[in-house]
Formats: sequence, structure tokens, C-alpha cells
Amino acid sequence: MSRSLASTVDVRVDLSELVFADASLMVDLAMVARRLRKAGRRLYLQDAQPQIRRLIEIVGLDRLAGVTIAPLPA
Repeated sequence: MSRSLASTVDVRVDLSELVFADASLMVDLAMVARRLRKAGRRLYLQDAQPQIRRLIEIVGLDRLAGVTIAPLPA
């Protein structure tokens, strides 16, 4: 996470192999997104498995400014 905050470009997080996550990860991602947004950058969350995407939606991470959710390829 600290490397993402030092980034000078938008940050992309590949979630394709993540099969479990809890609220603490969602809070961490939200904090990173907020700090990136303040620096004029975006957080892209890519390829989340259905259960992870559902958690993202439940906690509202997908509705934060500066966060983009990219779907799994069809």
C-alpha cells in the first residue's frame, strides 16, 4: 500500500487471485483511493472475483470518487 501512495501515476490493483477479503482491506483501499484522489490520481480495481466485487459494492467502495472498477474479461 505504501508504494501505491508514492506513485506518480494512477494505481492499478489486480484482484483476480483474491478469493477472500474483509472490511479491513476495503478500508485500506478506500484510504489509498482518497489519498490518490487528493494527488490527482485514480485507483483502478481490476478483475475482482464475484464475491470480492459484491463486498466492494456492499461497502460502497465502487461509489467513491477516484475509484474505477474494471470487470473480469468475458
